Amino acid sequence: MRAWAAQCRAFDRSVVSAALPADRPGIVARVTTQYPVLWPVPTRWADNDHYGHVNNVTYYAYFDTAVNAWLMDATGTDIRELPAIGIVAETSCRFHASLSFPDKLQVGLRISRLGRSSITYDLAIFREAGQDLELAATGTFVHVYVDETTRKPVEIPEVIRTAARTLVTEDPGT
Repeated sequence: MRAWAAQCRAFDRSVVSAALPADRPGIVARVTTQYPVLWPVPTRWADNDHYGHVNNVTYYAYFDTAVNAWLMDATGTDIRELPAIGIVAETSCRFHASLSFPDKLQVGLRISRLGRSSITYDLAIFREAGQDLELAATGTFVHVYVDETTRKPVEIPEVIRTAARTLVTEDPGT
């Protein structure tokens, strides 16, 4: 997983704004705010639906994969072994462009809210287009940490909180 992390840190985020449609200023304002991490996620043959593009529910899997892979990499911990687990309590996705296998993707991650027992991630899915990134989707993803046995909310584990602080942005976008 460390090799993937090095690859995403090496991707030049400065080209993001150049790849965005100028006629959609709301989108431009939202995604040009820096994402502290761009996490690579490949498309798979099975992601395409009958219409030849990635099915809408798969975008949520890209969010889930990027968040959890980044958490495991950033903490150096198998998060499945912690006594508190992150349950997805809320997600949203706004589609801006279709994707299709074999597109290569980068998922932008930042945190707009770091609470006592929950984390709100602000995410964007970009298609790699040479050295540019093309916006495909934006969304949110809320993890609520619960006791693995009782499923009652608990404080975010310190190892998760420490890593999460690195993604908190002062201005999570508009």
